[in-house]
Amino acid sequence: MRTITRRGALGLGAGAAAAAGLTACGSLSGSDGGGSGDGAKGSGKGRKDPSGSPSPSATARPIGDGSTSFTGKQPHQPARPEPLEPGQEPPQFVVFSWDGAGEVGNGLFPRFLDLAKEHGASMTFFLSGLYVLPESKKRLYDPPNNPRGASDIGYLTDEHVRMTLTNVRRAWLEGHEIGTHFNGHFCGGSGSVGNWTSAQWRSEIDQAKSFVKEWRTNTGWTDLPSLPFDYDKELVGGRTPCLLGQDSLLPTARSLGWRYDASSPGGRQVWPTKKDGIWDLPLQQIPFPGRGFEVLSMDYNMLANQSVNSTNAPSHNYPGWRKQSAQAYIQGFKRAFETNRAPFFIGNHFEQWNGGIYMDAVEEAFKHIAREKEKGADVRLVSFRQFTDWIDVQKPEVLDKLRTLDVGQRPADGWQEFTKGAATTTSTPTSSTSANAA
Repeated sequence: MRTITRRGALGLGAGAAAAAGLTACGSLSGSDGGGSGDGAKGSGKGRKDPSGSPSPSATARPIGDGSTSFTGKQPHQPARPEPLEPGQEPPQFVVFSWDGAGEVGNGLFPRFLDLAKEHGASMTFFLSGLYVLPESKKRLYDPPNNPRGASDIGYLTDEHVRMTLTNVRRAWLEGHEIGTHFNGHFCGGSGSVGNWTSAQWRSEIDQAKSFVKEWRTNTGWTDLPSLPFDYDKELVGGRTPCLLGQDSLLPTARSLGWRYDASSPGGRQVWPTKKDGIWDLPLQQIPFPGRGFEVLSMDYNMLANQSVNSTNAPSHNYPGWRKQSAQAYIQGFKRAFETNRAPFFIGNHFEQWNGGIYMDAVEEAFKHIAREKEKGADVRLVSFRQFTDWIDVQKPEVLDKLRTLDVGQRPADGWQEFTKGAATTTSTPTSSTSANAA
């Protein structure tokens, strides 16, 4: 078990949940969570979203056993990103992401899909591969340094696997990204993901992908539609269990063509850099109202600092804790939006800890941020992949200039003067190929 520190709490997401006595990666029913896409307005058959992207055609091309299929370019995606113009203020990007992305009958996955759809937002869902593998087939999973079939998160019931597949399908059709949270979520002892080699990470990734690509074979179900994407192309990033093992993961991620990793703990609210050739997009330290330290931008870290890992603390605490958690996200957003415009990354799980206050808190923060966008501010609620598309086409010298701004630091002479010099150079921005290209 890792020690909880106050500054930033665990930095583990649902990370050390097993060690802390929480079930299923911090979810009370064995499930984490998943996300959505900027500009998502629903997926009416055959209609176009505001950016002009057509919905997938009714005719899908099955892949493999038909668990997945090629349906064309993903709908509800933003317009092709452009480099910042000289003197232009950067957009404020906000990424809401969900670890696990399993639906266990509590309605949290569709709740946040509905919220994203209402506000034209996208999110990232880091799907745990085991959440589409029936428990009766658990011996198909051969985790590194652990017994065959073992997992520190619970396998889902067949009914909940069905719900998960249905919601993952909906999420992609509504413009959200499907990343990975890998499989068994091992965070402690010799089998911890923190001890895995690059080759073992490759095995874990291959298995996570296979469970998604072969759910029809593994379940025997023929009454559910295929997932409407090619997961080999869709998968361009993930978040590791407990935010452990990134250094060994990155060489494998790079070899697979991944574009980002969201596994670093304790990031600061500054413009990101690449690590080992891949964008390092960490959870971030944000203000924790009423406390003399900052907390990591994830529900588990709020809980760890409020109820010391208890998921069922005395209910008289809930109103204050809910407000504190919502304000932490809101203050983190405002600090970036009003100063250096660093992208803001938030992670959560589909959980009902402490009466569901963290789900209410993240919804309150989401609505606060969405209102800024709806009032006309250049606030973009996007997936990690969509943010990566944008940052990949920016001029390196502009990004270098943005990185000179510290946490909470505004450009001294305003944005027009700050970005003017760097943006007028003629170097070529990094090219990018979207994972959703047909």
